[in-house]
Amino acid sequence: MFSFFRKKTPPAQPDPEKTVVPDATTIAPETLPPAVAHSGSVRFSLPGQSPASDPGPGAELAPVAVSARASWTSRLRAGLRRTGSSIATVFTGTTIDEALFEELESALVLADAGVKATQYLLDTLRQRVKQTKAKDPAAVKALLIDVLAELLAPLEKTLVVGEFKPTVIMMVGVNGAGKTTSIGKLTRHLGYRGASVLLAAADTFRAAAKEQLAVWADRNTVEIVSQQGGDPAAVSYDAVTAGRARGKDVVLVDTAGRLPTQLHLMEELRKIKRVIAKADPQAPHEVLLVIDGNTGQNALAQVKAFDEVLKLTGLIVTKLDGTAKGGVLAAIARERPVPVYFIGVGEKLEELETFNAREFAQALLG
Repeated sequence: MFSFFRKKTPPAQPDPEKTVVPDATTIAPETLPPAVAHSGSVRFSLPGQSPASDPGPGAELAPVAVSARASWTSRLRAGLRRTGSSIATVFTGTTIDEALFEELESALVLADAGVKATQYLLDTLRQRVKQTKAKDPAAVKALLIDVLAELLAPLEKTLVVGEFKPTVIMMVGVNGAGKTTSIGKLTRHLGYRGASVLLAAADTFRAAAKEQLAVWADRNTVEIVSQQGGDPAAVSYDAVTAGRARGKDVVLVDTAGRLPTQLHLMEELRKIKRVIAKADPQAPHEVLLVIDGNTGQNALAQVKAFDEVLKLTGLIVTKLDGTAKGGVLAAIARERPVPVYFIGVGEKLEELETFNAREFAQALLG
């Protein structure tokens, strides 16, 4: 269900040292042997797999993949229902007039799309309506889906694993955003696709954080590096060193949740990042911020604050189910376009998926 890798022009022979995860829209991972993955017309062999055992992109595989993605889309649409319904009511009339655009403006602002993104969407939509000579609200709604998808498109990016070994991913976020749960989900999906993962319990600030992460390590049958009352930076350093020594593909570093206004704790994040670089000069390769989709414009403020301190490489947006503020992704796209790697609409392991701009726009407005 996940696409983790940026597609590049492949060499004649796949690099056996790189772990590559397929494009979820092309093939269902459940139908593949553990060490084989396809991505469209490009084939990747994971370590330890002979190409001879490759079953090939058989015709029966595609429907399974489409079905799996369709199931996710249904869950996403259901999760975004509260946000989408308030916007959809704008298009239940029979005429296209200024009142429609005024109602749409109010609906977008209430959905936490933000003033800048709302103005951009309305201005662009007006131009499209004029160009296409749209005659009914349904046609305007379809145009809005196109405009929103185009606005969100720059947020699409796939996560690369295997270019560095281990790939070090530093996870950050405020308390309650779902950071540790997202680490568990990400560990499961990486492992399911053949990547070996090591967890670093660098959240030594919160009581029971280490134990919570250990539960996820146990569920996913992966190793964890922790210290009783240890310094977060020291734990991170040890984990990166251990990950390299043990030949792990990925090291996921859990850090303490903190508010951007807690300057001494934000400085600690800087320290963790610096110490990780001492263990591996090119690491961390990814700095991912987990944000709660329910927090609306506050989520945008978090993106700005953490990005200024750590230079974020990507986002994981959680808890989009049941929120009326799903429009915040439009605000992020307009004001701080940090890539969105994954979005979540529930607590189950499978309810975390790669972000697709058009899919999101259709689920929100369709």
